[in-house]
Amino acid sequence: MGDTKPPAVTTARDVAELSFEEALAELEQIVRGLEGGQQKLEDAIGAYERGAALRRHCESKLAEAEARVAAIVERADGTIGMRDVE
Repeated sequence: MGDTKPPAVTTARDVAELSFEEALAELEQIVRGLEGGQQKLEDAIGAYERGAALRRHCESKLAEAEARVAAIVERADGTIGMRDVE
C-alpha cells in the first residue's frame, strides 16, 4: 500500500459533498490502511479523524434514505411521491 497518501484535512464541506458511495469507499480504504498498521502515528490519527467524519456522513445519508422510503411507503393512495423530507 505504498501508493496511499495521508488523508486530506477534513472539513465538513468536503465530506458533505461526497455521495454515500464515495464516502463509503474512502472509509473502507482508511480502515484497510489503519488495519495494516504501517502508517506513522500522526497520519493514523488524521486518518481516524477523517474516517469518523465519513462514518457520520454515511449514517446521515442512510437516515435520509430511510426517511424517504418511509414517506413513500406511508402514502395511502399508492402513488409514489416525496413528502417534505429533509
